[in-house]
Amino acid sequence: MVPEMTQLRKHWDFFDQNRDSRFIVSYGGAGSGKSRAVAQRFVLNLIEGTNERMLVTRKTLPSLRITAYRLVLDLLKDVGFPLNQDTWNKSEMLIRWKTNEILFKGLDDPEKIKSYEATQIWVEEATEITREDFLQLNLRLRLPSPAGNHLYLTFNPVDQYHWLITDMVHGKKEGAAVLHSTHQNNPFLDDEYRRELESLKEIDDNYYRVYTLGEPGVLKNIIYTHYQVDTLAAWPEKFQDVCYGLDFGYNNPSALVKVGIRDQELYLEEILYEEKLTNTQLIEKMKDLGIDHETPIYADSAEPDRIEEIIRAGFNTMPAQKNVRAGIDRVKRYRLHIHPESVNLLGEIRGYKYREDKAGRVLEDPVKWRDHLMDAMRYAIHTHLGDLQEPGEEMVWTLPPVRRR
Repeated sequence: MVPEMTQLRKHWDFFDQNRDSRFIVSYGGAGSGKSRAVAQRFVLNLIEGTNERMLVTRKTLPSLRITAYRLVLDLLKDVGFPLNQDTWNKSEMLIRWKTNEILFKGLDDPEKIKSYEATQIWVEEATEITREDFLQLNLRLRLPSPAGNHLYLTFNPVDQYHWLITDMVHGKKEGAAVLHSTHQNNPFLDDEYRRELESLKEIDDNYYRVYTLGEPGVLKNIIYTHYQVDTLAAWPEKFQDVCYGLDFGYNNPSALVKVGIRDQELYLEEILYEEKLTNTQLIEKMKDLGIDHETPIYADSAEPDRIEEIIRAGFNTMPAQKNVRAGIDRVKRYRLHIHPESVNLLGEIRGYKYREDKAGRVLEDPVKWRDHLMDAMRYAIHTHLGDLQEPGEEMVWTLPPVRRR
């Protein structure tokens, strides 16, 4: 079985030309095809290779499961690979074919990583890992392979001072081959997304540099820094209070965030993040997700008709307070915990920043790009907690009465 895949030519040529390089560094802008190209390479190795033991990893297993793991599974389905109980161990996230295998493990399970020996390793979103993580992975890359041992690193260059930029990109580490790509190198990207990327030139210079040009950016003017990503084991089973924030979209994602309140701290969980949802489809998704009909949902007040339709479907939905500056100020008053599977929420909060004018002066409003979950969580926190006492005071948590229009 030889898979037919639409090749991203620049990436595939780069892989072929650098077979002797141990470290394959592929960085650049959004939509450049870097992750898809590596995933295609692993699929090809799985089907056509000999004695290939491939490891795909990311900092956490939940984030890996909904990104690279899903991408590889989709590619295998596209080429007609027989995903069944003989080839696919779902619980172990292990795919086998003849003498080859692909294993998916998060770096939050270090002992299992240390016990695995590989011929090829791919680190998705490599800016999440530390130098120590990298060194440990390099030690795992030691089984002989006819194709040579390769450690692939794919990422957006969000910080010019990150060790991957200083060591690999600019430092020209021995054994490293570096590929830079942008959306222009992906002929299969839709025009609407290209226009969105190019529009960043008028929105924010740093976003344009990182996500459109694929050049190293400067992390500054970040709005929220007072958060931590918890483990699944540390995530509370119950909260003293719960609410939701909902940001509507269609071409942009519809975003639903759950906010749990416990001991004066807030626990944020991404519940829904999906494009092309009509309001009817959104309501069905909310039913499937088990959103109860009593917990308040604070939604974008600019869409009263959509709110009304959701109310008629039985959900306790109401317009949110949308004052952006006041809402950001309120969010900043609380310690934030982020659920480890909330990959899109984490991606947004890491890059959520204040705008700058052409003179470099920092403005009081955030950059309006990829902020749908940031808006949703702000709707919930600012509206729901606006009447409660401030952190630091003795707080009495009571669920507000159910409000319906």
